[in-house]
Amino acid sequence: MSTYYVVLYTHITCATISIILFTLRGIWMMTDSNILQLRVVRTLPHIIDTVLLLAAIALTFLVNQFPLVSHWLTVKLIALIVYIFLGVVALRLGKTKSQRVVAFFLALTVFSFIVSVAYYHHPLGILILVT
Repeated sequence: MSTYYVVLYTHITCATISIILFTLRGIWMMTDSNILQLRVVRTLPHIIDTVLLLAAIALTFLVNQFPLVSHWLTVKLIALIVYIFLGVVALRLGKTKSQRVVAFFLALTVFSFIVSVAYYHHPLGILILVT
């Protein structure tokens, strides 16, 4: 298997694990679960997201496409920043539970958009199907 596929599948696997962990943490936030306080729950997502980011950077060099040059990668990067912000609001900074829940569902929506942009390699992602 070529390096490209190893890095690509590492990226996809980490993205899948990351969204599963984020979803679980969101559910635990909504149910006021003490599981959120476990060290592994607080640490593992950062490790997975670091590997995800490193794989993403490696992919940009392997395929020679970079944000600010390839429009779909620029949109994906901007959406990633929005997703991270919404995730932080959902799991830490939201002052009320309703704010955290809204931010959580918005983050899931943005994540879905990011996946669609990656899948279609188009800045509009899934929205190209409705235009």
